[in-house]
Amino acid sequence: MVLPSSLTLLLMMSIFISIFVISITCFHDDEERHIYLVLLEGDGIAFQKGSHSQDSTTIDPNSLREETEAKHDEILQSALEDGSYKKLHSFKHMFNGFSVHTSRSQATRLRNLAGVKLVQRDNGAKLMTTHTPQFLSLPTGIWTQLGGPAHAGDGVVIGFVDSGINPTHPSFAYDPNLHPFTSNLSSFSSAECQFGPFFPASSCNGKIVSAKFFSAGAQAAVNLNASVDILSPFDAEGHGSHVASIAAGNGGVPVVVNGVFYGKASGMAPRARIAVYKAAYPSGSTLADVVAAMDQAVSDRVDILTVSVGPDEPPPDGTLTFLNMFEVAMLFARKAGVFVVQAAGNKGPYPSTVVSFSPWAMGVGASTTDRTYPAHLLLGNGQVLDGASLSGPGFGNGKVLQKLVLAKDALKKNGTFQHTPEYIEECQHPEAFDPNLVFARIVICTCSYGFYTGTSSFAAIVDTARTLGFSGFIYVANPRYGSYKPQAYPFALPSILISRVDDAKVISQYYEEHTKRDERGNFIESDAMAAIGEGRVASFTERSPVVSLFSSRGPDISNNRKSLADVLKPDVLAPGDQIWAAYSPMSVSNPMLRGHEFAILSGTSMATPHVSQH
Repeated sequence: MVLPSSLTLLLMMSIFISIFVISITCFHDDEERHIYLVLLEGDGIAFQKGSHSQDSTTIDPNSLREETEAKHDEILQSALEDGSYKKLHSFKHMFNGFSVHTSRSQATRLRNLAGVKLVQRDNGAKLMTTHTPQFLSLPTGIWTQLGGPAHAGDGVVIGFVDSGINPTHPSFAYDPNLHPFTSNLSSFSSAECQFGPFFPASSCNGKIVSAKFFSAGAQAAVNLNASVDILSPFDAEGHGSHVASIAAGNGGVPVVVNGVFYGKASGMAPRARIAVYKAAYPSGSTLADVVAAMDQAVSDRVDILTVSVGPDEPPPDGTLTFLNMFEVAMLFARKAGVFVVQAAGNKGPYPSTVVSFSPWAMGVGASTTDRTYPAHLLLGNGQVLDGASLSGPGFGNGKVLQKLVLAKDALKKNGTFQHTPEYIEECQHPEAFDPNLVFARIVICTCSYGFYTGTSSFAAIVDTARTLGFSGFIYVANPRYGSYKPQAYPFALPSILISRVDDAKVISQYYEEHTKRDERGNFIESDAMAAIGEGRVASFTERSPVVSLFSSRGPDISNNRKSLADVLKPDVLAPGDQIWAAYSPMSVSNPMLRGHEFAILSGTSMATPHVSQH
């Protein structure tokens, strides 16, 4: 039957409109885009016959890589709308998959494709933030069996997926004429170094045998800052350098901070070599970059893979914890013969907070050592309180009493500076104070709301103290928030952390007994006195090992509803509390440590590299 021309035109327009409507319902250009990780059927190159040189039917691995990438491109081109996506990585070695930056509707299309096993939204990745060789008896134990620290770890390559490395640090120096390596690298297959800002060609020096960075995910999903998010293997954070030196830093490196010698630092396997896989950036990190870094490490055939960065919570969509992309990546890395060590997380002491879920990765919790840095506060009435510090003593070597003033009592009287009481208590703003009331005095600053939200910092206290001429400061616990776990920093002026609420109350009572106020409670003057003692001398008498307060606990869980899993986690404990190790002087995320080559940090990130040489 032949339709009239007008009816034919109307039918054609109806069909066109229907197709257009279907098209726009499948993809809206203004849909918010996210990163998705996609797992496909089929083995990764590491498990394909003939992909290794020892196989009798060897095939070119470059051809396999190119073929795999081409298949990934073909899947995306055939399944998704033009312009609706950007492929970020092809995962080729551990498993068969890719990461893509696209919309939710396009990700749903991928989920429905034959041959797609898993599509998971990327919710980002986070860093899990000396004396320990002696504490672990390495000098008289395993090091002796291996020929001493000059040979321990020789021939082993440890891969670090982290924030990069500081290549000029003495913990990573190498002089082949003075201390040549004696063992060949039996399996490591890549000496590639990606050079760039702060990471010159000389950075891969034999100790650092390879260095690469992965940023496609961060560039797609994070608002990167070019001044701090350095697109090279250089470590702008300090975290990656710290972790790498704990595991494989050179032996006997002097630790000097603010002109004070704190001893000599050695890695657990001081002659091991280092392969760097940077996947974490100060402005934010993605799981896509972390998995891509792990995939490359497996391709390079590192002996051990240290992972102190990753998701710090279960997958939110109901996926089994064991089957999320990060855990699958570690499974295939282990299957490929790489020993994987993973940080357990820093959300303790609450139960079921561990983020190392799977039996195929070594999950490491943090413990204390027997070393502490005790400090003492002497009050004018003769009472002595214990605290923590890494600063020098106050006036007269800490034996001469000086006037005390509470921060909120030292405010400008004209009220020109308006801010919340919490920030006033915390000594964050020099302009809030009357200079005459704080100059040459010890100021009592309080741990309040801003420190719990991360909007206040020790760096701001130090800046205030230097600007106004404090003779020192006391950082006291707040009864409203309870006691806190002290993390001492090498402050450049006398200071002490009083972390127990009971001790803070003792200070408050003494101060009020020696302070005059008017009928409205306004401050008039105080004759309260105190002296801050030396805080840089180590003591080795602490009971240990004790599980660190921050270290994440089991029981292990199988989903985000916290259903318990039949897996014991974490697997082991290792020293992770107040560990001296290498750092990056740029220290973009912690101004207190800026300019320092060494830092003392706590976290399961610090515990993890202690077992990375096994």
